[in-house]
Amino acid sequence: MSPPGHFTREAISSRQLERLRVLLAEVIPRNPFWTRKLAAAGLVGADGSFDPAMLRALDDLRRLPFTTKAELVEDQSAHPPYGTNLTFDLAEYSRLHQTSGTTGVPLRWLDTPASWNWFLDCWALIYRLVGLRRDDRLAFPFSFGPFIGFWAAFDGAARLGNLCLPGGGMSSAARLRLIEEHRATVVCCTPTYALRLAEVAAEEGIDLAAGSVRALIVAGEPGGSIAATRTRIEHAWGARVFDHWGMTEIGSLAIECVENPAGLHVLETECIAEIIDPASGEAVHPAGPDGPGCEGELVITNRGRAGSPLIRYRTGDLVQADARPCPCGRPLLRLAGGILSRTDDMVTIRGNNVYPSRLEEILREFREVAEYRIQVTTVRAMSHLKIEIEPAESLPPAFAADALLKDIGRAIKDRLQFQAEVVAVPPGTLPRFELKGRRFVRQAPVA
Repeated sequence: MSPPGHFTREAISSRQLERLRVLLAEVIPRNPFWTRKLAAAGLVGADGSFDPAMLRALDDLRRLPFTTKAELVEDQSAHPPYGTNLTFDLAEYSRLHQTSGTTGVPLRWLDTPASWNWFLDCWALIYRLVGLRRDDRLAFPFSFGPFIGFWAAFDGAARLGNLCLPGGGMSSAARLRLIEEHRATVVCCTPTYALRLAEVAAEEGIDLAAGSVRALIVAGEPGGSIAATRTRIEHAWGARVFDHWGMTEIGSLAIECVENPAGLHVLETECIAEIIDPASGEAVHPAGPDGPGCEGELVITNRGRAGSPLIRYRTGDLVQADARPCPCGRPLLRLAGGILSRTDDMVTIRGNNVYPSRLEEILREFREVAEYRIQVTTVRAMSHLKIEIEPAESLPPAFAADALLKDIGRAIKDRLQFQAEVVAVPPGTLPRFELKGRRFVRQAPVA
């Protein structure tokens, strides 16, 4: 696979169009889901054929309909267990993964050997952009269950010849010992678990910042691109954080480069990315030479997973394109600030649109906060937000906790223009997470 930096913008667009045509020619009419969907849009002939020539330019992609997670969930519910987005006979598929279920019903996803190999190719590009070295040792402290997590990252690093340390079925303390004993230099986990490991390390008397780890590749949550969360992780580990983005159903498709902290490059040699207005579905105002474009929802068409492809998939992730040249020189789409938030997480508080990631950015600035949870309840048709704060055990007596709550409330009021209910809970009260954190909880409406 050619490095992304070897492509010009024109070459990337040409590659995207050609591979899209090849994908559709392979999928139609063999894939029932896409044959039905494109036929309903008038893009498949009566004989079930699709003419790739109708895609004369990349802009013609807009003739194809969007795809949503709700459609995929409905399809799998109607045709269990895997749905109809299958281009080949079931015997051709070799791997099963499923989504974490953080935002709804889990999706099951199958890969053929060819599509899994494409997944590993994407990780080869990711490792190149983060500057992985031949002598790096990678630790993977996650469960290795059906959630795709870092399965492909593990296989991808092993294929490159790096030593890979699996951390499934271990306690957090045991995983820290694994990292110490084998002198791991790169750790792959969620931002939440990076912080949890730092918390356990402090309890165990382990000085992470003086250890062997030089980099963490984090994914699964926006935290890697939230400045306060990122700073807290880097300070605890004494290591560089690289944010990564992908989804079970579309693959691993974005990463920071060494030269551009807190900004994601989309692997456009392997997908087509669009940014749309979530309400209208129209393309947002593009980025210009002076800064980011308008905020919008990221839409992805992946092109290496012909066995179960996704075309114009609405990810639900909000981003901003940045057209300014990256210091690394690569012409790939750059997302300013990474993933900003999710469309389905927004809540309106007293006329203000609030996203959990905005609150996390504020809360993580307070080092006295060990953990937090945000509860949203509808009271008399209005959203009420309550933030539970678990102060660090090292915090002085109760009056200091009261001062911390007042400082947090004031910061939220000053920056987000609403007054939140902020309360303290005893140490050890709030849950800890090994994968994605579930700190944003919607409660049943109150009459």
